[in-house]
Amino acid sequence: MKTLTTSLMAAAATIAMSGAAFAQDESPIDLSFNVGAATDYVWRGASQTDESPQISGGIDATVGGLVYAGTWLSNVDFGSGNDTDFELDLYAGIKPQLGPVTLDLGVIYYGYINAPTGSDQDFIEFKVAGSVPAGPATLGAAVYYSDDFFGGTGKATYFEVNGSTPIAEKFSVSGALGYQDVDYDGDYTTWNLGVGYALTDFLGVDLRYHDTSEHDFGDLYESRVVLGLKAAF
Repeated sequence: MKTLTTSLMAAAATIAMSGAAFAQDESPIDLSFNVGAATDYVWRGASQTDESPQISGGIDATVGGLVYAGTWLSNVDFGSGNDTDFELDLYAGIKPQLGPVTLDLGVIYYGYINAPTGSDQDFIEFKVAGSVPAGPATLGAAVYYSDDFFGGTGKATYFEVNGSTPIAEKFSVSGALGYQDVDYDGDYTTWNLGVGYALTDFLGVDLRYHDTSEHDFGDLYESRVVLGLKAAF
């Protein structure tokens, strides 16, 4: 889960490597593309690839810097007995400016290809997020809500605070702290902290530590270090 996908957490907290919009000047729509690879796909502190490598890619469109929509695809592995191969996310929203605060009001659909019949894995989340500059750093907070969460586990809310800051010409540090609340006895805290390095204007690498408060949920929720490479253009 891109989501899908914590006590300093990265949900949504993998560093976004710098990229350039690919669009003609006369077009009102800007398109950008991304591809990535990582040693694991961790979403809200839990491995989505059974602790195996990840390959992903996506397309984003923005209109006037305010309205956005996109799609993102990644391999997943939910273990034996579950033949789900891929996660496909579709999302859209708006990013209005309110003084120094950039808001992000959106909706995300998480779909799973080859999911077992009756598994109820597909779900929708609504997002309210905001970020504000603080000197060279950026601080943010977000709330995600689903009326029927992954696996039919009922209503779920995810709260997160996050931040990032450059520490050298091509280095940056980012992290996040989140709390996942689920009706079906699945509450836990998650966090991550990582360092990003811009190899080029379009290619970056991220080294990140993830952990959760619920190792009793199994190996997928235990601490791990993930190395990722992402290209955006």
